[in-house]
Amino acid sequence: MQRATLLPYVMILPSVALAIWIIGYPIYDVAHTSLHDVNRFGQVREFAGIANFAALWADPIAIASFWRTLIWTVAVVGGTIVVSVPIALMLDDDFIGQGLARVIVMLPWAVSLAMTAIVWRWTLNGQYGMLNATLFNLGLLDGPVEWLATAEVAFPVMIAIGILVSIPFTVTVFLGGLASLPRDIFEAARIDGATAWQRFTQLTLPLLRPFINIAIVLNIIYVFNSFPIIWVLTQGDPANSTDILVTYLYKLAFRYGRLDVAAAMSLVMFAALLAFTIVYAWMVMRGRQAEAAET
Repeated sequence: MQRATLLPYVMILPSVALAIWIIGYPIYDVAHTSLHDVNRFGQVREFAGIANFAALWADPIAIASFWRTLIWTVAVVGGTIVVSVPIALMLDDDFIGQGLARVIVMLPWAVSLAMTAIVWRWTLNGQYGMLNATLFNLGLLDGPVEWLATAEVAFPVMIAIGILVSIPFTVTVFLGGLASLPRDIFEAARIDGATAWQRFTQLTLPLLRPFINIAIVLNIIYVFNSFPIIWVLTQGDPANSTDILVTYLYKLAFRYGRLDVAAAMSLVMFAALLAFTIVYAWMVMRGRQAEAAET
C-alpha cells in the first residue's frame, strides 16, 4: 500500500528535479552575479554586497525606465483588454464570413514581433514612410512628421502598436471563454426583456471574469518583458527617453558592459513580476471566496 502511494511521486521526481534545475539555476546565477563585481568580459571578481542594487537605485535612467515601464504595461494591457472584449463578442456571433474574420484577426499572431516592428518602423519613417504618404495624400499633413524622433510622440505610438500586437492572443482567450458560456441563460434573459447592455454587464462580463483575469496576468508578464517593439523602433532613444526596464537592461549588459548591475536589475524585475502574480492571484481567490459566501 505504501509503495503504491509513493510510486506516483517517484515517477514524477525526475521531471520535477529537471524543472527545478532549469528554473532554479538561472535564478541562482543571476543572484550570484548581482552580488559580485563583474567586468565587461563576464569575469566574477570580489563580493560587492548590495552595491549593484544601490547603483541601480541611484541611476536616474533606471528610475525613469521603471516608471515608464509601469505606464507602458498599464496602457498596453488595459487598452488590449478594452479593445479585445468587443472584438471577441463580434467574432462570437454567427455571421457570413465569421471564419474568415477570425483568421484575419488571428493572422498577425503568426508573425514575429521583430518582423512586425520592422514593418512599423518603415511605416513610421519620416521621409518615405507609408503613414506620412497616406496622410499627405488625404490632405491631413502639409509636410513630413518624424513619428519616432521625440519621446512625446514615439512612446504613445509604441503603446498603440503594443496594443495592436497583443489583440490576437487576447481575443483568442476571450473566444475560448465565450464558447464555454451557457447559451440558455442569455436566451432566458433576452425573453425576460433584458437589453443587450444588461446582458453584457450582468451576464457576459461576470461569467467571462476568469478569462479576463487570465488575460490580464499573461499580458502583464508578456508586455512587462516586451523587448522587440521598443528596441526595433527606437532602441530606447532619443537619449534613453523611450527606454523601459528590459531595453535599458540590455544596454547595461551588452552596450555599457555593466553585467553586475544588469543582473541586479533582472532580479528586481523577476521579484516584481513574482510579487504581482502572487498578489493578483490572492485577490482573485479572495474575491471568489467572497462571492461564494454571499451566495
